[in-house]
Amino acid sequence: MSKPIVTPNDWQALRAATPARLALGRAGAGMPTDETLRFSWAHAMARDAVHAWLDAEALELRLREQGWAVEQVHSQATDRATYLRRPDLGRQLDAEDAARLRALHRDVPAPAGICFVIGDGLSALAAERHAVPLLAALRPLLPATLRFTPVVIARQARVALADEIAEALGAELVVMLIGERPGLSSPDGLGLYLTCAPRRGRRDAERNCISNVRPEGLPYADAAFRLSWLIGEALRRGLSGVKLKDESEQASRRLP
Repeated sequence: MSKPIVTPNDWQALRAATPARLALGRAGAGMPTDETLRFSWAHAMARDAVHAWLDAEALELRLREQGWAVEQVHSQATDRATYLRRPDLGRQLDAEDAARLRALHRDVPAPAGICFVIGDGLSALAAERHAVPLLAALRPLLPATLRFTPVVIARQARVALADEIAEALGAELVVMLIGERPGLSSPDGLGLYLTCAPRRGRRDAERNCISNVRPEGLPYADAAFRLSWLIGEALRRGLSGVKLKDESEQASRRLP
């Protein structure tokens, strides 16, 4: 019997359980051609996600169809190249947009509960694909009496930009929905960052994070349940970040 051309790989069955790059095989000292091509394709997808431009108008239309009031803002990073080179500018709100949001808060002086900010971050693709269905899954889980500011769509945004936005709008709590840094198997992961009593200068340790929200990662329903639990506890206890541990899993076990 002749020797088979391809040597069986005992790890091959594991590939059905994960999108991670394992059991790739080899051809001599290198990878097989098909795996080399898949790597190049995944790398190109990740690069495209980083440089993509957020279609804020289409996103606003979808949000308004769900009944959300919407505002659009921009960071002080004037274009994508500046945004990637100057992370500090992505954390600061454009001066005219900041004044407009403060004026909006003066027109509606009653305290607002939650501010949702949708930022392009490092993957506009993630924001466009997952922010609207995530909010649709979340809203029924929140108390009907809870107040909201308009949802704010932010271009060229870093996570900390949400603090200044929510401070201008007088919100008690802010949730930033932002495109995460792409990986070779996940160019469209959405991150959720929750901060209680938002204001400029908040540190990352004062935020709670839920990551990789997408159908192939953390599904919308699971992410919405976890986020609704964190929102409720943050408002009740007046804190977030390392002081607020995510115990939503234990809470779900107590549900009937």
